[in-house]
Amino acid sequence: MESAAARPRPVLTAGSVLPADADRAALVARVHNPEWDGPCVAAVRGEQVVDLTAIAPTVSDLMERDDAAAVVREADGGHVWRLDELLDAPAGRRDVPHLLAPVDLHVIKAAGVTFARSLLERVIEERTGGDPAQAARVRARVGQVVGGTLDGIRPGSPEADKAKELLVSEGLWSQYLEVGIGPDPEVFTKAPVLSAVGTGADIGVLGASVWNNPEPEAVLVVDSRGRVRGATLGNDVNLRDIEGRSALLLSRAKDNNASCAIGPFVRLLDEDFDLDTVREIDIDLRIDGTDGYVLRGSSSMREISRDVLDLVAATHGPHHQYPDGFVLFTGTLFAPTEDRQAPGAGFTHEYGDIVRISSPRLGALVNTVVPSEQAAPWTFGVRALMRNLAQRGVL
Repeated sequence: MESAAARPRPVLTAGSVLPADADRAALVARVHNPEWDGPCVAAVRGEQVVDLTAIAPTVSDLMERDDAAAVVREADGGHVWRLDELLDAPAGRRDVPHLLAPVDLHVIKAAGVTFARSLLERVIEERTGGDPAQAARVRARVGQVVGGTLDGIRPGSPEADKAKELLVSEGLWSQYLEVGIGPDPEVFTKAPVLSAVGTGADIGVLGASVWNNPEPEAVLVVDSRGRVRGATLGNDVNLRDIEGRSALLLSRAKDNNASCAIGPFVRLLDEDFDLDTVREIDIDLRIDGTDGYVLRGSSSMREISRDVLDLVAATHGPHHQYPDGFVLFTGTLFAPTEDRQAPGAGFTHEYGDIVRISSPRLGALVNTVVPSEQAAPWTFGVRALMRNLAQRGVL
């Protein structure tokens, strides 16, 4: 990767990050307010962002309310910011108002290996031991054996069992295939509470990684009762070399400073945006390098192997509760294979890449890639939040 010393900042405007139908959407944001040196829960109303912290001190509290959409659309609020003002703020500056990740006390969970196409790339990572130079050879071998065997297979079904028998006979069975087409999905904790970054912020890739990519995903926002209350976009950064060495390195590959981006806003479910809408979402990805390099990709929720409610049920239920709610990354179809730095090496990030993840119904999440070690340190945790809200008299 190149040096992060002189990295560009993405140019963001209200028009570039809002959903196409923002006038009909109930949108929740979080704003860092330097007056309080802390976060505010806010409603996005057109190009204005209205402070609702006096009504709901945390997004978690707001999601517990049955009238959350009405509150976001209609409730009287406090301070009002211009959305363009928040988007123009320099990344990591605590002395100016700026957007944060739009979730707070929610546990950040992620479902992995939920799309057949990206599932095969996980197998390739494992077979190469995380060595990108071996990827093309292994990809050809896996494609020759598997072909379209996994297309349309329902995990845990008799057809999935037959596919497993074929792969075992060819010596290609993998722990990734187990969670991809077996009865139980992979659900893991992606990042600590309050550690996610929002749109416009830097996103971190561990400095030791030499093979990595973004993972553009739809993210569900779920309350303490297991009800899906809204959706947003996320980047579940993937360090292919580190996880490829061993699945037991998942935490090192996934949980690093600034390695989880969520945003730009939570769109609440309502009569115009329901779970069936989420099931049909298309997510676009664009990466712009400092050298003029451009990569485009897409992911469609229509191709997911497990229904979103099945993923929620695997996360929340009698076996596990989340009293403050949780967010759930639902997985990605995107797994870039085109060469960037050398023939046969596939894609990997370079520092300064601007990553734009967008969907017409959810807006755009935009971040700049930096080493995790050089991203703004995470210093505002749960204790700081509780003290801050108590000092403001809103708890």
